[in-house]
Amino acid sequence: MLEKRQFYINGQWVNPAAPRDCQVINPSNEEPCAVISLGDQADTDAAVAAAKAAFPAWAATPPSERARLVRKILDQYEARLHEFAEAISMEMGAPIDFALSDQAPCLPWHTNNFLTAFESIEWVRPLGPQAPGAAVVMEPIGVVGLITPWNWPVNQIALKAIPAMLAGCTCVLKPSEESPLNAMLFAEFCHDAGIPAGVFNLVNGDGAGVGSQLSVHPDVEMISFTGSTRAGRAISKAAADSLKRVTLELGGKGANVLFADADEKAVERSVKRMMENTGQSCNAPSRLLVERSVYEQTVAKAVAVAETIKVGPAHEKGPHIGPVVNKRQWDQIQGYIQKGIDEGARLVTGGPGLPEGFNRGFYVKPTIFADVKPGMTIEKEEIFGPVLCVIPFETEEEAVKIANDTPYGLTNYVQTMDPAKANRMGHKLKSGMVEMNGKSRGAGSFFGGVKQSGRAREGGIWGLEEFLEPKGISGYDFTVKDAAE
Repeated sequence: MLEKRQFYINGQWVNPAAPRDCQVINPSNEEPCAVISLGDQADTDAAVAAAKAAFPAWAATPPSERARLVRKILDQYEARLHEFAEAISMEMGAPIDFALSDQAPCLPWHTNNFLTAFESIEWVRPLGPQAPGAAVVMEPIGVVGLITPWNWPVNQIALKAIPAMLAGCTCVLKPSEESPLNAMLFAEFCHDAGIPAGVFNLVNGDGAGVGSQLSVHPDVEMISFTGSTRAGRAISKAAADSLKRVTLELGGKGANVLFADADEKAVERSVKRMMENTGQSCNAPSRLLVERSVYEQTVAKAVAVAETIKVGPAHEKGPHIGPVVNKRQWDQIQGYIQKGIDEGARLVTGGPGLPEGFNRGFYVKPTIFADVKPGMTIEKEEIFGPVLCVIPFETEEEAVKIANDTPYGLTNYVQTMDPAKANRMGHKLKSGMVEMNGKSRGAGSFFGGVKQSGRAREGGIWGLEEFLEPKGISGYDFTVKDAAE
């Protein structure tokens, strides 16, 4: 078992102020794979103090130099990719092939996209020809607290720590205590890349401890949080007294609207996207809305696809899905499956209990419910597991009504070969993102939602600007070379 009790503060690995061990459980076998320490107020204070002390020099560092140092993080990633992926796989259950192909590469993907967007920032810009001598200066907000989840751990670290450092902010990261090992490797990447002491700090802890302490800390100017909507509300309330900027990326209950004219791969694509990462994605297309004329054949196709999806241990190679992250999640998913049965949805594949051949590990059968009615618990609430709800609709208007009848608004999906219909749906669906026919939104696009999914805009130029504050200056002489540029 790995012993990883130290925190990364002010450029050094240091012991916790007071020992408080926490086991990291391998969800494939329910055995401890590492032990970390959970920080307390003294650890949080030390990390924030280091970030505060480092901020003036880092903010004054030329943007080109900040970019050079951040780019060197990718050299460390390339040298240690397999170690990085193995940590992710072991601690949160992503199969190793998926960890190598999808989870770990989130770091270079987002970093390179941020570096591209970073080149376009005008640090000192004129307000416009209508206001001669009026300038807008973009400045880093200060010390930021970053709180990241366990389900796509590297993705969220990359979407927060990389733009924060590029913008000139210094930061304190609190990763999920369920998946801290990849974050500790990222801290090593930063150290070995030459990121100055105090610019990036890491303190392990839980939400009630370090998470809450960062949220109320007077020297933290901003909190960037990804996690549950419930926790997002609590952080917003905690941060209100100090008037911090708070950016939230929260839960989702995505609708995937499949019309009769969808392409022949649409059903397979939809089911596999739902089951990816064992359904543990806030943007999972968990409600499959199907036009009535193709409803029964779509249900049959979906079942056939789901029954080809294998379940297996995270360390084994192959295209299977792994376990969910812990016993609490497993119990919660089982409760939702039983609720679906009790409320009258038609269970067409999967169901409660462990998959055949397993007697330990937090494995869940790929599960599909048909004839799900709007308002059923499994249709309204985020399950966060490999459970798909299939709902029929008659008209485009009815599909839009069902899709939008949710407190969430992260990602919706549309499957149709009619471009005009696709465009209409893109406008009508109330979410921060809409994906058409399996097409990615592209490099440099943002990730973020509306309503109770939070309103963060992470990625590309938007993700950088979340860590910047505009300052208005009058009487500015643009002929003088400015150090900020």
